[in-house]
Amino acid sequence: MEIKKKSTIKDIAIALGLTPSAVSKALSDHPRISDKTKAAVKDMAVQLDYQPNSLSSALRKGKSNLVGVIVPRVNSNFFSSVVQEMEEVLNANGYNIVMTQSNELYKKECQSIDSLLGIQVDGIIASMANETINLEYYEKIKSKGVTLVLFDRGEDELNVDYVGIDDYKSSHLIIEHLVSQNCKRIAHIAGFNHIRIYKDRIIGYRDAMAKAGLPIREEMIIESNLRVEDGRRIMKELLALPERPDAVYAAGDYAALGALQVLLEEGIKVPEDIALIGFSDEPFTSLAQPSISTINQHSSQIGRLAAEAFLERMKNPNKKTSLNKIILAPELIIRASSCRNI
Repeated sequence: MEIKKKSTIKDIAIALGLTPSAVSKALSDHPRISDKTKAAVKDMAVQLDYQPNSLSSALRKGKSNLVGVIVPRVNSNFFSSVVQEMEEVLNANGYNIVMTQSNELYKKECQSIDSLLGIQVDGIIASMANETINLEYYEKIKSKGVTLVLFDRGEDELNVDYVGIDDYKSSHLIIEHLVSQNCKRIAHIAGFNHIRIYKDRIIGYRDAMAKAGLPIREEMIIESNLRVEDGRRIMKELLALPERPDAVYAAGDYAALGALQVLLEEGIKVPEDIALIGFSDEPFTSLAQPSISTINQHSSQIGRLAAEAFLERMKNPNKKTSLNKIILAPELIIRASSCRNI
């Protein structure tokens, strides 16, 4: 099948005996072009099925009206909910998003940044990959004069707008609840310590354990990618310890789900023998048997606030405004996996 060639302004100009400049002005409703010529040009544009290149037009004006969004995973309800709210706010203000996922890989994240800069996005809103330690590519965004906003996973040294929850306080809410359920040997399936949010959760865990007068067993703090398979592997390691934990706090719901699978396979009662709490309030946490206690990260609110932080920067590109560092209060959702009858 022959592919039909796209019509151009030049094609319209030839058909009407006009200059391409006159056609361009007519299409943009220029006041110096007569209504008769405008009508003829627009009629011919319909006949030739002319589709204007809005991106090229925007770039000529120095603005693409595109916002790049980088997420670690698209299969996470947290990230999809953030992006959905973000897109609604940005669309209402004349922007479209171009979304990429890093799959938690530093190299893929760098490629995404290069691609987004290549199409000249007006800004990038991102949550970092687990592998990311070198911040060079994020500094590259800033050096190009492109607005950068981080959410959930971000580093203070980048000195950009950020939206997330109080991860340190989240750990305190979890440990305090588990202690109230008479748990004394609480393990932590942690994220990687080089990522600030997971570092804050680990510090919060340690401080909350100390505050409760409970011993901190280093063999019960294990870092991982927090996938289902990580939760399964680490839960098996914890069960093999001479003294098992009586509670597990996983820094991600997928790891919590993996841990729950192993516990049920081993015939261990949850929460009677080992209580369990996750993090992020993924939809499956309320459907699991038993349902999994977790932390609500307020994903929709994070998406809206991140989009609004970007819009504020775009409205005042030359104004040195103070950083928007928005930290939301976490909410502990208590379900069957951590409630004991004591």
